[in-house]
Amino acid sequence: MSKMFRRIGRRRALEGAAAAIVALGLLLWWLLPLGEAAPSGAITISTGTQAGVYQQYAKLLRTALDKDMPDLKVTLQTSDGSQENVTRVANGEADFTIAAADAVETYKLQHRPNAGHLRGVARLYDDYVQLVVPRGSHIHSVADLKGKRVAVGPPSSGVRLIAERVLNAAGIDAKKDITPFADGIDTGPDRLRQGKIDAFFWSGGLPTQGLQQLADRFTFRFVPIGADLVAKLHDQGGATRYYRATNMPESAYPSVQNGVAVPTLAVSNLLMTRTDVSPRLTEWVTRTVIRSRDGIGTRVHSAQLVDLRTAIYTDPLALHEGARRYYRSVKP
Repeated sequence: MSKMFRRIGRRRALEGAAAAIVALGLLLWWLLPLGEAAPSGAITISTGTQAGVYQQYAKLLRTALDKDMPDLKVTLQTSDGSQENVTRVANGEADFTIAAADAVETYKLQHRPNAGHLRGVARLYDDYVQLVVPRGSHIHSVADLKGKRVAVGPPSSGVRLIAERVLNAAGIDAKKDITPFADGIDTGPDRLRQGKIDAFFWSGGLPTQGLQQLADRFTFRFVPIGADLVAKLHDQGGATRYYRATNMPESAYPSVQNGVAVPTLAVSNLLMTRTDVSPRLTEWVTRTVIRSRDGIGTRVHSAQLVDLRTAIYTDPLALHEGARRYYRSVKP
């Protein structure tokens, strides 16, 4: 009897070991296809301004890409933001970039060069519109910005696109009713602290490094952008359909918000490329984006929201063939 039990025990142990080997093999296949050499060559990623989330995310993604594809040279280009990023990828100045969905749709609606060649890689995280004023400011609504000095972002930024639309929805002409400044998250916080502007718009992931740094040395608050204003934005048509009313959670900037959520609007961000970028390379890049989520998320909180289940929804762009291959390979 004892011999029979020993045989059963050995058989179960062997079965368990075999199952473990199969599971390990599947995991390795998901992370790095066996026998497949990593792509080599060089790519350029257009990012964003210093102290912005695009720049932070891209630096960490480059580190992850270097690890997965050591023979691939990855160059980062700073930019004004979404509008410039879309243009760069469309005209071949960059191979990959991050851009907000409204900027991508605007480029397409304007029938800009090579718009039809743009493709999605992954939906990443949401940008939140953050309208910042000094704590003691008399500005309590977007309408209160009339006659004020307002930073609306660089001309080719996604911030500029959203800020002008938000102002318009509040009945303010950005060219006539305010004194506009082209500051972004790299210069806007210091100019607000120095009293050179009365308010500035920012659209980015939560939290944004530039605002975290400002909170350490200056008391400011956020001006709410209510759902009624978002509804008026939708009335403008076109790319405004990508804006949705939401709340900036109280945990975004605890020392500023004091436990209070702020009504605002959000828009999704897309990692994007072009049709002529190698499907094999794009498949590897997509894999790295999903695989590196937790590692990047420890440094850039927004990256924690990258999710395999939602990454495939890159509207208004169709998925690149390489990205499609990856998502099909990991489909349950």
